[in-house]
Amino acid sequence: MQWIKQALSTLIGSEAERLARTFLEQQGLRFVMQNYRCRTGEIDLIMQDQDELVFVEVKYRSNSQHGAAIEFFHASKKRKFESAVMHYMQEKGFNPSIVPHRIDLVGIEGKGQQPHDINWLKSI
Repeated sequence: MQWIKQALSTLIGSEAERLARTFLEQQGLRFVMQNYRCRTGEIDLIMQDQDELVFVEVKYRSNSQHGAAIEFFHASKKRKFESAVMHYMQEKGFNPSIVPHRIDLVGIEGKGQQPHDINWLKSI
């Protein structure tokens, strides 16, 4: 039963990331990669906004009864995310003090085929 929950969660997460990517591309950002993983964490999307790298965390909730999706990116999650960003930059040979970059958060709320509410927070 646990593997079914995990598989469903993975499918939902992939769909949320697809929605976020489409939304960000409509806003003029260019896709770089998805699901960068390292020992310190994961980056859902990496995009390019002109000359700036944008590292995106995507949060999804089917409803906001227990809080908005963006509220689930708490301090400890942000620290792990920042660590993954530094790992990516180091791996690619990018100096974080020279290469412009930021962390954005995309919160998606809604269920099924109905329109989704998308909240985009830049430079969190």
